Amino acid sequence: MASLETFARILATLAQGAWVALQVAAGAFVLAATLGLVLAVCATFGRSRWLRWAIAAYVEWMRNVPALAHLFLLYFGLASLGLRLSPLFAAVVGLGLVGATVLCDLFAAALKSLHVGQREAALSVGLTPLRTLRHVLLPQALRVSLPSLGNYVSQLVKDTSIASAIAAPEVMFFARNLVTSTFETTLIYLVAMLLYAAMILPIGWAFARTERRLEAHR
Repeated sequence: MASLETFARILATLAQGAWVALQVAAGAFVLAATLGLVLAVCATFGRSRWLRWAIAAYVEWMRNVPALAHLFLLYFGLASLGLRLSPLFAAVVGLGLVGATVLCDLFAAALKSLHVGQREAALSVGLTPLRTLRHVLLPQALRVSLPSLGNYVSQLVKDTSIASAIAAPEVMFFARNLVTSTFETTLIYLVAMLLYAAMILPIGWAFARTERRLEAHR
């Protein structure tokens, strides 16, 4: 039976990892959302066949290769070439690049779901293509994609656990270290599970509430 002191130590250590996991998830989400939106717009409205082909090839490649392989390439592969990234930066970039392909498909589907007449009407009243995209299409596309976006963010927080493989000090990294020093395996992993739930459940609640508020103001 673990003592109260041991439990407090486990909780405090894993909480540090949870904070790091949230930072990694936030950074990866910003990168994924920005790049994913750019790719989606180019794939949907781009006139260059070669550009659309390149985006499709990138999405297929990233989708069919495990995220862990990309993290290893960024952290260990680049280090062997003389470019050493920090574990946290490599995790943010790796998860962000993989996430960009998920959000590219998500945003592209949302943009294609909008009636083409809205774009034509906006252009006919004098709006530029950029202003049409910014003020007419994107707000509606983001509203359509909100439920799936919430699912992606929740999954992203869970996916930060693979960053422990490149020594990023997140929850599972600390959990494995604590197991070897305390041998409180069941307690440690149970606390880790509870911390992940404590991070993810509010995210789902926040997205659901935002979706309901947007529906109420339609």
